[in-house]
Amino acid sequence: MRVISGKYKGHPLKAVPGKNARPTTDKVKEAIFQVIGPYFDGGLSLDLFAGSGGLGIEALSRGVDKVIFVDKHPRSIQTIYENIKAVKEEERTEVYRTEAFRALKAASKRELVFDLVFLDPPYGKISFEQLFETLIQGNLVKQGSILVCEHTAEEALPEKIDKLEQFKKETYGSAIAVSIYRYL
Repeated sequence: MRVISGKYKGHPLKAVPGKNARPTTDKVKEAIFQVIGPYFDGGLSLDLFAGSGGLGIEALSRGVDKVIFVDKHPRSIQTIYENIKAVKEEERTEVYRTEAFRALKAASKRELVFDLVFLDPPYGKISFEQLFETLIQGNLVKQGSILVCEHTAEEALPEKIDKLEQFKKETYGSAIAVSIYRYL
C-alpha cells in the first residue's frame, strides 16, 4: 500500500495487522480519485471505518485541508496514527476510536459539514441507507458533497436517497464495487 499521488506520492502506508482488514487496493484507490477529482482545493473529509487511513491520507496528499478518521478497532487506530505520523500530518487530522453512528452524532453536535466522505464498513454488517440518512439528517453534508462507498459487488445500493444521488458505480474484479454519490 502506498500514496498514489500528490504531496506524499509513493509514500508507503502500513496495513492493519490481522486477517479481518481489507485495505482498499492501490488500483481501486487510483480509480476512485480519478472519478472524484484528482486534486482538491481544501475541504473537510471524513474517513469512516478508516482501517489504515489510506483513503483519508490520499485525500490529504491531494489537497484536502483536514481529515477526521474514525474506526472502532484498536489495531486500526494504532495503524492510522502510525501512517499519519509517517506523513507528518498530525496537525491536519483527528482520530477517534468509536462506533460509526456515535461518531456521526458527535460530528453533528460539533456542526461539522464534510465535503468528502469515505464509507467502507465491514461488508454486510452496516446499512448504507442508514448511514446516508444519518449524514443527511445530521446536516453533515452540503450541496456538492461527495460520498464514496466501498461494498460487495452483490450489494445493490440505492440510486437516490433524498438529495443524495449516485453518479458512478464501478465493479473491480468479482467481489468489490465502489458507488459514488453527490449531494445535490
